[in-house]
Amino acid sequence: MNRLYNSLEPRVMDDDMLKLAVGEQGPQEEAGLLARQEGILFKDVLSLQLDFQNILRIDNLWQFENLRKLQLDNNVIERIEGLDKLIHLVWLDLSFNNIEAIEGLDTLVNLEDLSLFNNRISKIDSLDALVKLQVLSLGNNHISNMMNIIYLRQFKDLRALSLAGNPVSESEDYSMFILAYLPDLVYLDSRRIDDHMKGLAELKHQFSIDELKHRESLIQARLEDEQAWREKLEEHKAAFVEHLNGPFLFDSMYAEDVEGNKLACLHGAGELLEAYKDKFVIICLNIFEYGLKQQEKRKVELDTFNECVQEAIQENQEQGKRRIAEFEEKHLLSLSAIRDESELSNLETKIAECSKDISELFNTLMTLEMQLVEQLEETINMFERNIIDLVGLFIENVQSLMAQCRDLENHHHEKLLEIAISALEKTVKGELDEDLPDEVRALFVDKDTVVNAVGSSHDIHLLKIDNREDELVTRVNSWCTHLVDKIHKDEIMRNRRRVKEISQYIDHMQNELDNLECSDIID
Repeated sequence: MNRLYNSLEPRVMDDDMLKLAVGEQGPQEEAGLLARQEGILFKDVLSLQLDFQNILRIDNLWQFENLRKLQLDNNVIERIEGLDKLIHLVWLDLSFNNIEAIEGLDTLVNLEDLSLFNNRISKIDSLDALVKLQVLSLGNNHISNMMNIIYLRQFKDLRALSLAGNPVSESEDYSMFILAYLPDLVYLDSRRIDDHMKGLAELKHQFSIDELKHRESLIQARLEDEQAWREKLEEHKAAFVEHLNGPFLFDSMYAEDVEGNKLACLHGAGELLEAYKDKFVIICLNIFEYGLKQQEKRKVELDTFNECVQEAIQENQEQGKRRIAEFEEKHLLSLSAIRDESELSNLETKIAECSKDISELFNTLMTLEMQLVEQLEETINMFERNIIDLVGLFIENVQSLMAQCRDLENHHHEKLLEIAISALEKTVKGELDEDLPDEVRALFVDKDTVVNAVGSSHDIHLLKIDNREDELVTRVNSWCTHLVDKIHKDEIMRNRRRVKEISQYIDHMQNELDNLECSDIID
């Protein structure tokens, strides 16, 4: 069933093998000879045939970055590997090898046709990335579990499937099961599926299919909820206020606060903690809502800026096009007149006038570009001031709200310390009748131990608040800096491209005139 190692030594893909294959499969006429002399760039190869090469291991294919079709059948390959750079691959043939598991295909998102016929595969899996898969050949393998076929329901474009020659194909219900669970298939084992048989299969497995569809709908709903949650989280991150729309920050303050959790057992501490949490969460929600509003203002400011820039560029380009159109209309007439002129003195005058027109066009286009540069510079500077002001205001108000969080923490610390000292005094007098865990009672040996425990809890809370504030301020400042830098760099690159375009156009016009002048002088 599988290819065995033959008398030849198993080979590894190396540059010599690849160059030979590319050369043999390239054009054979004069163009092919020229290509072989100058060398064929692997990145330009679209199709590669490496069958019957006794290849043991897939390697050195990273240079074939634009490959569309790869034929590796009839070798002795044991693992699917070395294909991660072939992201444009559409067709892959790995049939007649010694592959035991499907793997190494995660980057092949454009693959439509995959053949793994005649290998040693026992499980259908690890194909999730192949969202465009249309044809799958897995015949003559070791697949025995009928339920494994259900995995293929996720491939909505799958139209042709081959599983003949597997243990699973020997089941009496083989065809009916596949037709029922993969209703969009058109071909099974190289035969067109009969609509009547498909209908019978659906009726036979209707109950199981309905149950499966229900489970799939629940899974899909969960996935959609998770995706919506991730999208919301990204929105919150863009506003720099993620996890501030609830008790997340407060809970994180107590997650590592061993002493604080112990002290919460004291009489009156629980009520104090709940009141503290309620007020703290309200401030976090205020920061969150304010952050979203400020993010929207920054977005409006950026969108308005981009619109202004595009309008200015478009208007400038339209002026340039009109000037070029006027020039070309006159230039064509000038060139025609030069060709028709036989008098040398007149010819020189007309050529000089034409050259002057080209120079004037250059000056006009460069003047327009300089005007645009000045206009955009003013627009960019205004945007920079506005966005820095918005970010500055955002930081100022967030810091003010964070200060309120610290005030709450300080107040809570004072009240908790009072409760703890009171408990210590009662303990000394033997009046503490609360049923406290031993680890809590161990705190009340002396005043220093109590004060240190309350202070340790307080320090952890302040550190969490400070870190969240510092993180927010650092990230928003970094975002602002990178945004402004990118805008300035993009404008520099735009200007360079435009100047280059103008220069190339003018050079072309001047060369055309120079060539015409030379031909007229020769004549």
